[in-house]
Amino acid sequence: MHYSPKHFVIILFSFLLGTLWLHAQEEVILDTIPDENYREDQFYIGITYNILQNRPSEVSQNNFSSGIHLGFIRDFPINENRNKAIGIGIGYSYNSYFHNLKATETDNGIVYEVINGDENFSRNKYRTHEVELPIEFRWRTSTATDYKFWRIYAGFKLGYMFSGISKFIGDSGKLKFQNDDFDSFRYGLTLSAGYNTWNFHLYYGLNALFKDGTSTNTGERFEMSAIKVGLMFYIL
Repeated sequence: MHYSPKHFVIILFSFLLGTLWLHAQEEVILDTIPDENYREDQFYIGITYNILQNRPSEVSQNNFSSGIHLGFIRDFPINENRNKAIGIGIGYSYNSYFHNLKATETDNGIVYEVINGDENFSRNKYRTHEVELPIEFRWRTSTATDYKFWRIYAGFKLGYMFSGISKFIGDSGKLKFQNDDFDSFRYGLTLSAGYNTWNFHLYYGLNALFKDGTSTNTGERFEMSAIKVGLMFYIL
């Protein structure tokens, strides 16, 4: 049986979540009585580099495709020592994707074509704005008085894209329009891990950016999805 990279990522996340969940059920005895009111409610801000996978042939990324993510997560401890919790939040995400797949709005719909090597262009990108709902299983080494600690937050993120724009600036002119081919419903796996302020962050999109059946002008269907890699900062 053939397994794609997406299958391996899903298996890895499932194993990690299962391991952390089982560990959360173990009884841990401490010398001190935990603070019954301690929780890690947090504002977060993240910066990522965005990667498009499953690109059509001859399509490549260029410039720096960035993402900015911010929001608030409510912490719900699930063990006596309150260092394991479920986090549920609300947030906003801005993402840009620079590449050479030009989108042109026509009377018959949107046409996607790889930019000819002879055409000079200064910018060709997709830009999205999303409302997000992160859900995390959270493990940390913190206490009510220790604010520098190790953490592993693994989870799932739902999103709704309320704006998706295609933009092109080149020799043939300027194009900018609201692209209705984007799939508004977003979902993917997340992982944040690190110490104190600095935390590695990964988002692995499980569905395509575009609606089913979207294809290039040559008839090649594409199901590009996003991987976002960067840093996440948590603020109490």
